[in-house]
Amino acid sequence: MSDGQGEQVRLTMPATPQLLRVARLTAAGLASRLGFSFDEVEDLKIAVDELCFAMVGTRGGEGNLTLDYRLDGDGIIIEGTSDMPASPRADATGELSDLILSAVVDDYEVSSDDASMRFRLRKRRTARS
Repeated sequence: MSDGQGEQVRLTMPATPQLLRVARLTAAGLASRLGFSFDEVEDLKIAVDELCFAMVGTRGGEGNLTLDYRLDGDGIIIEGTSDMPASPRADATGELSDLILSAVVDDYEVSSDDASMRFRLRKRRTARS
């Protein structure tokens, strides 16, 4: 689909769980423009929620969450960064989140250091006949 290819949207917001809906809705709107099915859009929203929540937790914190959404041919790439210090947990997503993420996106990765946390995910649209 040539319409919208290569578009990039950047969303920066306070790192609070109450605003994660904005991140999900942005992902849903862009995926819909690429022709994702309803189920694919829902899968993407789940992935964005899991990864953003891993960064901000139940209480959030001082700092910002920045998401870069890039339309890439038949898919979308979302990169998230938080300038909050990394969680003390060794595995930011946990086993259940990893299982969920593996089921709903094509690939993802999470990394962190003392100063920030980052994630990257890719979701491709299923070919239709």
